[in-house]
Amino acid sequence: MAIKLDKDWIWDSWYVHDGDRWHGFFLKAPKSLENPELRHFNVTQGHAVSDDLVNWEHLGTTFQPADGPAWDDYTTWTGSVVRGYDDLWHLFYTGTSRAEDGLYQRIGHATSTDLHNWTRVGDGLCLDLEGPAAQEYEASFKQGFWHDRAMRDPWVMRDPDGDGWLMFFTARVDGVAEPNAGGAIGFATSPDLQTWTLQPPVFSGDYGQLEVPQVFEKNGRWYCLFCTAANHFSKDRAEKTPGGPVTGNHYLIGESPRGPWRVADGPFLDGELPCRRYAARIVDTGDSLQILGFADRPDGGDFGGYVMDPETVLIDADGRLAVERITEPAE
Repeated sequence: MAIKLDKDWIWDSWYVHDGDRWHGFFLKAPKSLENPELRHFNVTQGHAVSDDLVNWEHLGTTFQPADGPAWDDYTTWTGSVVRGYDDLWHLFYTGTSRAEDGLYQRIGHATSTDLHNWTRVGDGLCLDLEGPAAQEYEASFKQGFWHDRAMRDPWVMRDPDGDGWLMFFTARVDGVAEPNAGGAIGFATSPDLQTWTLQPPVFSGDYGQLEVPQVFEKNGRWYCLFCTAANHFSKDRAEKTPGGPVTGNHYLIGESPRGPWRVADGPFLDGELPCRRYAARIVDTGDSLQILGFADRPDGGDFGGYVMDPETVLIDADGRLAVERITEPAE
């Protein structure tokens, strides 16, 4: 199996190729906690390298919460890594603070020359739900309405239409009566990876949250992969989904990174009840698209807590994605 540790649970992951090898980054927490639901607030980031996305060499902890008090002294959650025009590697990550009980999420920035040892840029904080565009978001925690103030899982990429950079993240919009219709893909822009400007969301609706977004282009079409849970489908989206709500990974299709975006029609890409794989990424090897995500409850039982072997993603003539499932050998 792709990424597994004896003493730690693993969940969300993200990947980058340095020109020679794949680097996998992932959230991890000790199994000594006994209850996997406690992992989210006992988190560090791990790092492993691979030549084939299947066999991995573990390099240990690569990033962790700051010494308090700090805006990210409680958790350092999911992010992404890019190489800048300065040839530095840039990590963008989600942070929360103990002072706010982890309820407010913000986005941080660190850099590295070797993809393992990271230094925060200043105090690390690079983006919050502030400025003119903040009114387009659910910028304050609303107790009893949703379980957090969402601003997490940053996905950063070069702007295909210019010299700058784009950031997509999990967020929510304000003023929506149905909680499960308020999920959004947030958006920000930067000329240099240092200064970020919050922009209005590029998509909202259909789900209470669209987690771990990943935006990529293939064969002239734009895709935004995301994950969500069966209990976070809006009433309308649940009725439109063939077979009904499931938990797992689905996607939006767009005309450009800035949209407009729409939920892909047809079957949900990669979901089951109970969930088999969650927080997936689609990696382009040059020869194929491969999907990697963590095992949630792949056998319907206990939490898996490891990254599963990659499976191939196919694209049909209409641009729809489908996962080519690995067939387990008969006993």
